[in-house]
Amino acid sequence: MRVKNKVVIVTGAASGIGETTAQVFAEQGGKVVVADIDAKGGEKNVATIKSKGGQAIFVQADISKETDAKHVVDEAVKAFGGVHILVNNAATFVLKGIEATVEEWNRSLGVNVIGTAMMTKYAVTEMKKAGGGAVVNLGSISAFCAQPDFYAYSATKAALVQMTRNMAMDFGPHNIRVNAVCPGLIITPASRNHIAKLGLTVEQYSAQEGAKTFLGRAGNTREVANAILFLASDEASYISGAYLMVDGGYAAI
Repeated sequence: MRVKNKVVIVTGAASGIGETTAQVFAEQGGKVVVADIDAKGGEKNVATIKSKGGQAIFVQADISKETDAKHVVDEAVKAFGGVHILVNNAATFVLKGIEATVEEWNRSLGVNVIGTAMMTKYAVTEMKKAGGGAVVNLGSISAFCAQPDFYAYSATKAALVQMTRNMAMDFGPHNIRVNAVCPGLIITPASRNHIAKLGLTVEQYSAQEGAKTFLGRAGNTREVANAILFLASDEASYISGAYLMVDGGYAAI
């Protein structure tokens, strides 16, 4: 049990990478707070975790709102007594270039950057009380690689990677580590929607884009979740301010 009795908040945990990450932490003994704007998906994930003997609660939240971010942390403390690990996974995925509206830009910044900052602000307060903790932010290869029509998404993910370094510097003296995981081609509900808009099947897209990686395939959500678990666990006790690429080698080409 790599995170036994640790209180873990996972945002955006109703589907995709966040859903799997919440399940993986529960499997490893964590007391998990599933936070998401999607109540139906979030409650379903909690039910799945509990059906396998894990501990979890659901908190509905739009983390772009500071009051909601604080509420998530408050509910974690109320249910489990503190916070030890925060996984900032929630994100919006705007696939527009120069045509993106101000509203779409603001939503991307609000969730991907400001939401991450607000969640960390309140979670770190509890981690300090606990004598330390770990934050894992979800970046993306989009922070490093040029991609068509990814303006808002790429910009916000690049900001998040740099913010990870700044947070690591600020919170290190409090025994709080901050790192980022940067996934590449991972098949999730969000990526399936993108693939459908391109007029391709998942198999066609995976073969086409997977060929651009060293491993020649797409990744899955558990492979990302395992990387997040590693960085959050004591096994990574001397790693902070780093970003871990989980992309099959895509960004190295």
